[in-house]
Amino acid sequence: MDATKKTARSLRLGWCVAALAALALVAAACAGNGASSSGAYGVGAPPSSSPPAAAVVEAHGSRLGQLLVDGQGRTLYLFEADQPGMSSCNGACASAWPPYLSDATPHAGTGVTGSLLGTSARGDDGGTQVTYDGHPLYYYAGDSEPGDTAGQGLDQFGAKWYVLAPGGDKIAG
Repeated sequence: MDATKKTARSLRLGWCVAALAALALVAAACAGNGASSSGAYGVGAPPSSSPPAAAVVEAHGSRLGQLLVDGQGRTLYLFEADQPGMSSCNGACASAWPPYLSDATPHAGTGVTGSLLGTSARGDDGGTQVTYDGHPLYYYAGDSEPGDTAGQGLDQFGAKWYVLAPGGDKIAG
């Protein structure tokens, strides 16, 4: 085989490998979204600082009973120091207890009353936080997997943190 044919063959092979690698990256990116409103727990990425386009809140069974989770099964909490519709968790508090943010009207998933869902503007210029029955909702940085409830009953940043029942009340157990 002459040098020109070898060069052309090498170029075609290189382009094929590059195209396959690009397809693999696209497939991995699409599969990594993980957003679901089915109620099943899946391994999801930790909460990010960028809000989802439309937040989902749903109920899921746990050892504490039915509690509120996001669309990926991550547990949501209330902070007893908050006032209705107004977060008092900022700075270091919001690092340990990231607010559940949304860029659009939140959606009620399975077991959740849509009329109890709402949003409120965060005072720390941190965007729009999802609320349920007036309670601003948060994640706990110590929860490593969907369904974890490691933040339940903790007394941090001046008050206690609790998971919520679908009726909007804290679960103190």
